[in-house]
Amino acid sequence: MAARKTLNDGPVGRALWSVSAPMTIGILGVLSVGLSDAFFLARDGAVSLAGIGFAFPVMTALTSLSIGLSAGANTVISQAIGRGEAEDRRRRMTLHAMALALALSCSLAVIVWLAAPWLFAAMGADGPVLEAILGYMAYWCVSFPFLVSSMALNAVFRAGGRSGVAATTMLLQALLNIAMDPVLIFGLGPFPAMSMEGAGLATLLARIASSAGLTLFAWHGGVLQLNAAPWMDAKDSILRIVRVGAPAALSNAINPLGMAIVIGFVATISDTAVAGFGAATRVQGVLVVPMMALSSGIGPVVGQAWGANDPDRARAGLRLTHMSVAAIGVAVALFLALFADPIAALMTSGGDAQIYTASYLRIASWGYAGFGILITSNSAMYARDRALWSMGLSGTRIFALFVPMTWLGVQVAGYQGMIIGALAANLISAWLALIAVQSVGLGTLGGAPVRIPSEWLQRGAGRVRN
Repeated sequence: MAARKTLNDGPVGRALWSVSAPMTIGILGVLSVGLSDAFFLARDGAVSLAGIGFAFPVMTALTSLSIGLSAGANTVISQAIGRGEAEDRRRRMTLHAMALALALSCSLAVIVWLAAPWLFAAMGADGPVLEAILGYMAYWCVSFPFLVSSMALNAVFRAGGRSGVAATTMLLQALLNIAMDPVLIFGLGPFPAMSMEGAGLATLLARIASSAGLTLFAWHGGVLQLNAAPWMDAKDSILRIVRVGAPAALSNAINPLGMAIVIGFVATISDTAVAGFGAATRVQGVLVVPMMALSSGIGPVVGQAWGANDPDRARAGLRLTHMSVAAIGVAVALFLALFADPIAALMTSGGDAQIYTASYLRIASWGYAGFGILITSNSAMYARDRALWSMGLSGTRIFALFVPMTWLGVQVAGYQGMIIGALAANLISAWLALIAVQSVGLGTLGGAPVRIPSEWLQRGAGRVRN
């Protein structure tokens, strides 16, 4: 049972790796689904490729809900394990997290399905492209509750140190989705060709199978039980999950919004620059997977340590994480200094797009270490129950640094200026992240926590109430 596993025994490094290593495979699996959809739909035709381009940012924003709820469930349950709370109490928390996930995701799925014709028309889709999007989104909206509930249950396993369960579920779902894509998109064997709708149906079937398998596994293992007085303490559990989950959802939604704004800046240069930048960001997403895995791993480690009233172990775990992401970032930057050109050639059709891709990878990669410090700090602060700090840090990075600096870079030096702006934003964000974790008692640089004047906090609380 997940609750029997503790991350507070033995070296903190072993605890961190035991959670993070499996998540590397799981996250790679999730990313591969997006690459698979793009690959097959590009071969289905221009309409499908354009349709998935319109749908992608909407799906990314909606998926932020599942990430936020999973962060809330992870924090509440990992701290409960660290405090040594009774198993019945933890089972109730699991049920509360699942119920909240289903209620919110079903409501949002209905809203999006009803609003989809107007939403995508407002984004500029029309004719066959809009028709293809609506067919795809009908399946995707039905699949959304299965995704969100699975993410919440996966967070419960990760909170107990069993990230292998979560990673296996993510990988198997991805493999099933990828296998069904060509069958349903192009129509193989007895299946008719469904084009973009086929991609949506493949996602739905994969999510149903994954959710059913994970739920049965949790039920058999005693993690999910209906006989644990499910209504007891429901209000308290849900409020605690929402207190972390709501800011986490907003924080995750900020990033795709910021990237969409920057794409608009790049579009003022040329369509080829947009193509090169898009290819570079897809490569970037794969290269930072180890950092994302460490971000998933540090949350349960900090949550259990803090719940057990062992802040020194939480700080030691985060310090090791920061050192690891810094080393990974430098290694990736050195790798791209040598191989940016051949990677760009593989991801583009050559010409100027290849030059734009290689240029971004070669320069922006020196800021990956800063990005890693930011996202792992955010995860640690979620686990510390300081979600508003994480949301503020993410908002500052995007709206006070990333967007203004890339805009200024484009105005001054075109595409190269945009890259330098992105690099500077990530490095400054890392410095701010180190200050933030110091302020909440998770400092990794030694010394006393940074104290925020009490009148600032009172003033901020007053604004929230108003």
